[in-house]
Amino acid sequence: MRGKIHSIETCGTVDGPGIRYILFTQGCPLRCKYCHNPDTWSIQNGKDVDTDDLINEIIKYKSFMQFSGGGVTVSGGEPLLQPEFVKDLLQKCKANNIHTAIDTSGFISIQKADPVLDYTDLVLLDIKSYNPDIYKDLTGVSLDPTLAFAKHLNDRKIPVWIRYVLVPGITDHKEDIEHLAEFLSSLDNIERIDILPFHKMGEFKWEQIGKNYELADVSEPTSEALKEAQEIFRKYTLPIK
Repeated sequence: MRGKIHSIETCGTVDGPGIRYILFTQGCPLRCKYCHNPDTWSIQNGKDVDTDDLINEIIKYKSFMQFSGGGVTVSGGEPLLQPEFVKDLLQKCKANNIHTAIDTSGFISIQKADPVLDYTDLVLLDIKSYNPDIYKDLTGVSLDPTLAFAKHLNDRKIPVWIRYVLVPGITDHKEDIEHLAEFLSSLDNIERIDILPFHKMGEFKWEQIGKNYELADVSEPTSEALKEAQEIFRKYTLPIK
């Protein structure tokens, strides 16, 4: 099975537990204003690869994965835009007793995602905002599919790590964070919540592809703002990292 990828990180440590082989797929339906990989947006770009070749490379790192409790993470872009490709790869990982994870926005057809989820041990779910207007302005798409996907993962009892990027003046409104925490507290499968500080390390890529970076004047959040957001999640007894 062939698919389009952007890049590979062979020994990642932040996209799931342990040491991980991370595959960044090509193509994304979102247009996040703070995206640090806008060069992944078009599915027409990227490198054409075969899952047989990938699994042969992945197995070379299996001892590192097993020693650290790691595995393979398929990120993006949006990996679920290529569901057949990702399913085939994860199926081969599971056949080799390798832990699997996908990093997704959840903006995808559940029907298309379900066959992939059959071979997924962990989902890293990015929820950009719980405010539907802010979410739409920030990403260009509706929030509803992501929330439906989160509920579906709960129904399937698939463990989830939530990722929430704190952007000053946009996603740091306490009321919106409170509503998100309340929603997440209704789910039984949330293993971890990571609040990630906004950064502009990918700003130069926007210039390279000839697009305007709208958040150029936005600063990184303060440590106090991060702590305040963390406390909101803790109030709902959620597993904040």
